[in-house]
Amino acid sequence: MKTVLGIGNALVDVLTRIDNDNILNDLGLPKGSMQLVDEKVAAKVEKALKRYDNSVAPGGSAANTIHGLAKCGIKTGFIGFTGNDENGKFFDNAMKSVGVQPIMFHDNVTSGVAQAIISPDGERTFATYLGAGLLLNESHLSLDLFKGWDYFYVEGYLIGNRPLFKKAIELAKQAGCKVALDLASYNVVEDNRDFLLGIIPQIDIVFANEEEAKALTHSTPEDTLEFLAKNCEIAVVKVGKKGSFIKRGSEVVRVACNDIKVIDTTGAGDMYAAGFLAGIINGFNLQQSGELGNCLAESVIQNLGAKLREEQWNQIHKVFSL
Repeated sequence: MKTVLGIGNALVDVLTRIDNDNILNDLGLPKGSMQLVDEKVAAKVEKALKRYDNSVAPGGSAANTIHGLAKCGIKTGFIGFTGNDENGKFFDNAMKSVGVQPIMFHDNVTSGVAQAIISPDGERTFATYLGAGLLLNESHLSLDLFKGWDYFYVEGYLIGNRPLFKKAIELAKQAGCKVALDLASYNVVEDNRDFLLGIIPQIDIVFANEEEAKALTHSTPEDTLEFLAKNCEIAVVKVGKKGSFIKRGSEVVRVACNDIKVIDTTGAGDMYAAGFLAGIINGFNLQQSGELGNCLAESVIQNLGAKLREEQWNQIHKVFSL
């Protein structure tokens, strides 16, 4: 079976549900966005959220997808950087516990933390302190790390370090990997639009949601699907409750969504990517792969946080014969 190597910011997610969105305005955090913050602002956010209950989980966009792929039975690995602290140990152990092969670097610094603030409607807003993740750079990468893997999955958030992002893709292609990219967040796309337009022709599979699609092409999801499909092997554009569009060559499919109660949208896109890639690796067609991706996404948004419950995984394995 094909294998998947991922790279991204190794973070610990602190998940906090708020009772209204005023706190987002007070903190200067646009609802639904991912904002990179320094240690001072991270402490301010933490203090402001102290009156609410929270939970902790291993996080980071690509790490969530790799974790999900591992739970689908796919052999996976992950490249990241954590500190020699409790959060770092927690992250490493959580990935190992599901069978992910760790390719982790460490130093005596603070591990990255993502404050995931969940609004009453389930929308999530991130205040992310990258911490140790900022130390991961292109000098840590070598061709040998990528040899033997079939797919390479990279999160759009990594574009913040363009030399690292570019070298990772170059080495993956040299090693014969198919490269999959999730565009991560509309503000990431807005800030790096020209760079992304230049690098997308090197990507094999691109995942975008409706807001990211608009930021990339200044057009509709359908037009973005056409644009991406002309520049990569498989294009996936997710349109929220309306489902998702997938195109490969001249083949186009639409995957519908079910009407479910949303608890927290954290990890929805990450889990969609995990399910879709697991489907492709298992020989599913585009429709089936999209349905598996959609099933994982719909399952995770019924939970608090970016992970599925064991009973959900058991049902998914049964339904899709994974």
